Amino acid sequence: MDNIAKPALAEFIGTFALVFIGGAAVASGQPVVVPALAHGLILAALIYAYGHISETHINPAVTAGLLIGGKITFARAIAYWVAQFAGGSGAALVLQIILGTNNVGPTVGSLTESNVWAAAAFEFILVFFLVSTIYQTAIYGKGGNMAAFAIGVTLAAAILAGGTYTGASLNPARTLGPAIVAGDLSYVLPYFIGMFGGGLFAGVLHTYVLGPIKE
Repeated sequence: MDNIAKPALAEFIGTFALVFIGGAAVASGQPVVVPALAHGLILAALIYAYGHISETHINPAVTAGLLIGGKITFARAIAYWVAQFAGGSGAALVLQIILGTNNVGPTVGSLTESNVWAAAAFEFILVFFLVSTIYQTAIYGKGGNMAAFAIGVTLAAAILAGGTYTGASLNPARTLGPAIVAGDLSYVLPYFIGMFGGGLFAGVLHTYVLGPIKE
């Protein structure tokens, strides 16, 4: 059990930290560059901190992408999903208490209300980019000690590109927690379909098509 309990705890802490830092940055109302840097920097730091324990998925869509590629067992994926959603929701609730507001950084943008399925498609593409980077730099070891930096930069770049349109969540746990606090779950299902779809597609592509070339 310890083989799952410790990694799951690391996933809970990591997801809590990502949603707390990221949500606080968005709730501050500062330009999109601030949330982009907040999310990207904390993700890179967390990968360095917890990578040796759980590989630091801290994102249910990433876990799905690695599961379909055979990089993680189904039992471990379930444990990670529970920990990730609990961590994300817990962080949003703590932020609500501290900030005294229901605005704890929801992952919404101009497309969310006007065309939620376009927003979901945008999230699909952004998650695909993120999981692709994870596969090539971390799973296949092409990034070496710089893998965490590359992954963090990818997340930051995605938020710079998509923050105003969708909130650039790229993470179902990052979306669900603040949505629960705000009392608005109307966009969550389309976002989940887009994000999980992007992770699964990247997992299939980078496992069966763009995997390491065998000598």
